[in-house]
Amino acid sequence: MRQLIKPWRHVFKLDPDRELGEAELALVCGSGTDAILVGGSTGVTYRNTQDLLHRLRPYGLPCALEVSDLAAAVPGFDLYMIPMVLNTADTAWVLGQHRKAIERYGSLIPWDLLLTEGYIVLNADSSVARLTGADCALNAEETAAYAQIADKLMQLPVVYLEYSGTFGDMETVRTVREVVECSQLFYGGGIKSETEAKQAAALCDTVVVGNIIYSDVQQGLATVEAVKNTVKLAVD
Repeated sequence: MRQLIKPWRHVFKLDPDRELGEAELALVCGSGTDAILVGGSTGVTYRNTQDLLHRLRPYGLPCALEVSDLAAAVPGFDLYMIPMVLNTADTAWVLGQHRKAIERYGSLIPWDLLLTEGYIVLNADSSVARLTGADCALNAEETAAYAQIADKLMQLPVVYLEYSGTFGDMETVRTVREVVECSQLFYGGGIKSETEAKQAAALCDTVVVGNIIYSDVQQGLATVEAVKNTVKLAVD
């Protein structure tokens, strides 16, 4: 599954709890993005997740589900991405929810389709921060330390910097980039322009674009080329 995500430079994230018309969905799926990530912090249900998957399937793009609610674990996705929120004192979001999932579903879990994400949540005003009780008051070095826990101690396939709704501090992102060696570095949060998309793409392996699709689809589409034409920073 690591090989599936390795080529991903640009990903659109779609929220099952938000409306997106058929014309807009066709534009998103025909934009040249590498994959669609389905997920959200609130309002995600089995029904709306399944409906979105059925709408996405005709376009032939890789579709991944970020599992944030056990009740919305819909079969049929190409990949299931499992967040572990590293910067929270609430162990439910590190291991507790995961244990419950294994107890509930056991042998039904498609282990070969799962990838774990080491999430570092960095916007205190976001829904995901409030839900998980994440400590977002981190400086660059503290954030990088969490990233190294995911990359080196836990050897997770993905380190995910989640700014969720606000554009992140690129100096913090740069500091993280300099220490992550093996994990694929994802960035998500607040990208509203080609300039912001290029800044994130220069420092990260994969750029996730979400909210702008629902407010300005054309601006969202422009981020695809911006990301793919940006050369990643070389880190020794």
